[in-house]
Amino acid sequence: MEINGVVVDLETTGLDPKKDKIIEIGALKIRNGEAVDSFSQLVNPGRKLEQHIIKITGITDEELQKALYIEEILPKFLEFAKEDDLIGHSVLFDYSFLKRAAVNQGYSFERNGIDTLKIARKYLGHLESRSLPYLCKYYEIPHSPHRALSDVEATFALFQRLKQEYCEEENEKEDRALFMPQKLVYRVRREQPATKAQLERLQKLLQMHKIEPDQNINRMTRNEVSRYTDRILSGKVKGLTGSADAAGFGERS
Repeated sequence: MEINGVVVDLETTGLDPKKDKIIEIGALKIRNGEAVDSFSQLVNPGRKLEQHIIKITGITDEELQKALYIEEILPKFLEFAKEDDLIGHSVLFDYSFLKRAAVNQGYSFERNGIDTLKIARKYLGHLESRSLPYLCKYYEIPHSPHRALSDVEATFALFQRLKQEYCEEENEKEDRALFMPQKLVYRVRREQPATKAQLERLQKLLQMHKIEPDQNINRMTRNEVSRYTDRILSGKVKGLTGSADAAGFGERS
């Protein structure tokens, strides 16, 4: 059984697709069990990264300021992926971010997927962890974690290994579900841009509290402006001294 599809992995500003943004997309196109093409792009999230994300990924704000926004990157990825099934380690995580970005741009993005994490949880429950770095170490798969293209290469190698070891057992049970694409379900509505009144109120609050925003407010949605405004009013956003770095996520030059 040879699988055709796209192995995908994202790096993001956090774990919540409702609040966080994509900062890197990596993908491998698989045909007849072989990688035939790759996709790798940094994505400007329009905000500064938290230090722990910089530490985990090695991606810097300076790199992202030079990158394109998701509106320019996503159409290129969709052209690369076509209608292919997705393969990933916790693939629903990556799918949720991609689908939200797609819906916000007016694209339909319904996909089936294969999840190597689900396969590992079924067959490798005796291990201490089923994380991608741990499983790569267990199977001696070369891997530089938390960069998208390296993660997809490792995920594909892991999938091949798991298929080799356990797919025959699935076949004997006449149950190949874990190794076959299943419908991915993530419901999302298109987000609306912030209103003029929202942005004007936010600008006044920023000036009043002498806050230098850590994100490009002109790219924020209604919900994002509402959440940011609430954080300012509750004192969770502190005034900054005002550095060039903090203000560096305006429109790209």
